[in-house]
Amino acid sequence: MSESERNKRPKANHGGQLSDRSHQIERTDQTDNEARRMRIRPSGGYRKLRSFQTTTVIYDATVSFCERFMDKRSRTVDQMVQAARSGRQNIAEGSRANATSSQTELRLVNVARASLDELLLDYEDFLRQRSLRQWNKDDTQAREVRTVGKHRTDQSDLSGQSDYAAYLRWLGSHDPAVVANTIICLIHQANYLLDQQIAALEKQFVEVGGYSEQLAAARIQKRQHDRSDQSNPTDQKCPLCGKLMTLRTAKKGKNPGSQFWGCTGYPECRGVRNID
Repeated sequence: MSESERNKRPKANHGGQLSDRSHQIERTDQTDNEARRMRIRPSGGYRKLRSFQTTTVIYDATVSFCERFMDKRSRTVDQMVQAARSGRQNIAEGSRANATSSQTELRLVNVARASLDELLLDYEDFLRQRSLRQWNKDDTQAREVRTVGKHRTDQSDLSGQSDYAAYLRWLGSHDPAVVANTIICLIHQANYLLDQQIAALEKQFVEVGGYSEQLAAARIQKRQHDRSDQSNPTDQKCPLCGKLMTLRTAKKGKNPGSQFWGCTGYPECRGVRNID
């Protein structure tokens, strides 16, 4: 084969193959993004919730507290850690469930609230049984802990990390009473935030409806859109005579105001089709 003939042979276009793969990946990403945009109800976003951020501190602090000040053989240790974990995890699970069931989200957030109440009693029992003083809400240290929480309420950019360091002055104390009282303050803050969250979810459910109601509304809207697109039914044929059908509106009968396909040969032909 001559050199000129070899030059005419098609060469493998590895760059083209890579380009095709990149286009496939891009199309897949676009499809995923479109699917997310088409969801009737959003889900997730729990990491930006202040309630989730606060319960994360409570969970981390409880694990540390039990390791430092509790008898590891005690059943209370496992119960406290599990209650703290439940307070955090149910917020996340509820946020995810919001895409398909607002009632499930409400139930899970209420479970989180109940778990924190259980944990609160454990810390109060710890102080009482050891004759340690529980802070009053007007105590200087209690006010200082609350001030930290109020100052960080709008710090949504911290959603990916724990606020534990902000409370290290108290949570790192060698005095178990100081640590327990600090966590009690945090639990009260988390409970307040969850009460607000529950109230907002209940209001949203009453005003907007749950997933089933929104799904039904979306279906009705889609059918109305489809009907408007079929106002010129070139592919609709009369089942009786084969002539074209036209979109008509019933003026009387059982369903006045409803639309249907009627034969263009009416009144000679009374063929009709229902709109699905």
